[in-house]
Amino acid sequence: MNKIIKILKTPSLRKKVLFILGILVIFRIAAAIPIPGIDTSRLVQYFNQNQLLGLFSMFTGGGLEKLSIVMLGVSPYITGSIIMQLLTMIFPALERMYKYEGEAGKAKFNQYSRILTIPLSFLQGFGFLSLFQRQGIIDQLTTGQWIISLTVATAGSLFLMWLGELITEKNIGNGISLIIFAGIVARGPQSIKEILLTYEPSQFFTYAAFIVVALLIIAGVVYITEAQRNVPINYAKRVRGFKMFGGVSTYLPMRLNQAGVIPIIFALSILLFPGMIANFFAGTNIKIISSISTAINSLLNNQVFYGVAYFILVALFTYFYTSVTFDPKSISTNIQKQGGYIPGIRPGEPTTTFLNHLLNRITLVGALFLGVIAVLPNIIKGITGIAAFTIGGTSLLIVVSVAIETMKQVEGELSMYEY
Repeated sequence: MNKIIKILKTPSLRKKVLFILGILVIFRIAAAIPIPGIDTSRLVQYFNQNQLLGLFSMFTGGGLEKLSIVMLGVSPYITGSIIMQLLTMIFPALERMYKYEGEAGKAKFNQYSRILTIPLSFLQGFGFLSLFQRQGIIDQLTTGQWIISLTVATAGSLFLMWLGELITEKNIGNGISLIIFAGIVARGPQSIKEILLTYEPSQFFTYAAFIVVALLIIAGVVYITEAQRNVPINYAKRVRGFKMFGGVSTYLPMRLNQAGVIPIIFALSILLFPGMIANFFAGTNIKIISSISTAINSLLNNQVFYGVAYFILVALFTYFYTSVTFDPKSISTNIQKQGGYIPGIRPGEPTTTFLNHLLNRITLVGALFLGVIAVLPNIIKGITGIAAFTIGGTSLLIVVSVAIETMKQVEGELSMYEY
């Protein structure tokens, strides 16, 4: 409560918070505006029966099941970012641009991700509308309706990408994560309603177990987000003229989970993409393609395979994103230039090797823990057979992670204002 009062009393911070809330309100209004000319009355029931599409709709705040103008959410931009990050491992020029060319290089790299969002939005919009048409959920679209729908869906995705970047510029949370956060929170009452409608007195202990798991998820995410290893760093004394500099000791904080909620979002995006493609080709007249698509759908609907794939992807993306955001070589170089060293470790290459080894060990703990927490709701769903638990657990995981990261940035802004 005291922090809320401080935020309201701080003019610059208050303006930022109100601006972000206004952006999120605009997003929710856009999510309620349907694409013109399409009947969506049969979509809700279809989404309730399809777990993968239900998760995707959760990302869009229900925009997909309403076929709103922002039906794709920020998924195309996230997919574009994943592709660009993976390309840095293939093309050294892209890696140099992103890691070693400073802010100008990152700005150019992000611009490529934005450009890639356009064709990805078009393809995803085409895939979803074709799928709904094949399933008989929406009526056959005319050429004019196709052009309007795909143009609006692509423009809506770019609009959300722009809103997300406006939020990020305010240095209070990640804009893309906050848009996903707002969509999940907005769907919260509907999810609770669905759970209550399916509640039976005989399932009391099942629902009680889910509440316990939810509390464990919250505790686990908070623990992993806050946990860090402090690496001691000493700075040698230097004499310049009649003054002495350095001679102080500090530490380098290394968090267990450097990547935050990004691995969860990346993993879900990757899991949803093959299912969407398979659903699109399942109704084709070509027997081989149809059989392969049906087999992929069956595999993704297998809870054991889905849980194992989800766990592995979360762990891998935790490692991948940590390697992108935390570069031991550049940190080692900066420490050496400032006259610092880690006690017992020689400056230069030995420091880089030490930080690499330590980072791998720390990230392993964070990746495994985050992966276990991510699949816990799937385990509960497999035991109980209640699909709402899976979506609810994943939503809870993202909401808690984003809330913690945002509060940390708000506290940082408050500290800067006080100083």
